[in-house]
Amino acid sequence: MTHTLILVFHPDLARSRANAALAKAAQTLPGVEVVDMQAAFPDGIDMARDGAAEAARLLAADRIVLQFPVQWYSAPPLLGAWQNAVLTRMFYINFDDEGRRLAGIPLKIAATAGNVPEAYGPTGSNGFAMIDLFTPLRAMAHRCAFGWAEPFVLYRAMALSDAELQAAGDDYAATLACWIATPDRRAA
Repeated sequence: MTHTLILVFHPDLARSRANAALAKAAQTLPGVEVVDMQAAFPDGIDMARDGAAEAARLLAADRIVLQFPVQWYSAPPLLGAWQNAVLTRMFYINFDDEGRRLAGIPLKIAATAGNVPEAYGPTGSNGFAMIDLFTPLRAMAHRCAFGWAEPFVLYRAMALSDAELQAAGDDYAATLACWIATPDRRAA
């Protein structure tokens, strides 16, 4: 069975509606592990203290999802700190033993945004398409040789009704299930 690792970088998942609904829906899928990174690292993440365990967690995964709310056109600070602690260790310090082994692992971004889809584009109030806001993450995926998958984005996250959140969770789970069922190009 495929092991899909979903790392949720929400500053307070217990108070979230949208990211919590997505995480709850994802947990219903077989072979999916969801980790609340803020709960796991309430005092931040450190390469020396946490790097080896996080590297092992990534190396045990067949697919990786980074899930977070878009905040000021970026991911929450813990995701950047995680990249600095874990990916720096794996790709710059222990490349032969760790980083090289992640080559080709499929990576998906799952993000929530407070505004409507039309706000993200050259004529929208935000001025940039959501995919453009993900450029640093696409660059990281390229540098780490991850297989970049089409991101999942939930818009109007704070304005959705309970029924809409349930439907969004169902859509997320269906999207993940389809992605997980897609043959991994490393297996070819």
